[in-house]
Amino acid sequence: MTESDTKITLIGSRLAKEGLEFIFKGEMPECKKCRLKNTCLNLEPGRRYRVERIKSKDVHECFLHDSGVLAVDVSRAPILTTMESRKAVEGAKIMYEPTKCGKKECGMYEICYPEGLLKGDKCKIVEVLESLDSKCEAGNSLKKVKLAW
Repeated sequence: MTESDTKITLIGSRLAKEGLEFIFKGEMPECKKCRLKNTCLNLEPGRRYRVERIKSKDVHECFLHDSGVLAVDVSRAPILTTMESRKAVEGAKIMYEPTKCGKKECGMYEICYPEGLLKGDKCKIVEVLESLDSKCEAGNSLKKVKLAW
């Protein structure tokens, strides 16, 4: 990871722990009146991030976090998902295509359609984990993979 892979943002002081992963939900109504909102709101809504490092112990006031916020370095977090077995090649660069199924009642739905990953995202397969053929209710030949940006 390089400096260009990270962004400085603010996060609740109780949440500010290296390795914490979160989905950035975007601006709240309370943010409109905050003088630090440009630093807090510089992430892409709906994306998964990981706290890489706490920048300083200086606590800043916040209208949402009762214990204030701290400056942290964050990066886009790797995401676990599924893909067709024949396309699951470690090291391959891909444009993400969700599994063709869409059965929300399926026990695999959350991993097949992970929050923070969108169709067309450019990713790299950093690890091929396990075959999920026996678990797919639609009968697809799937592998669990870890994707990074």
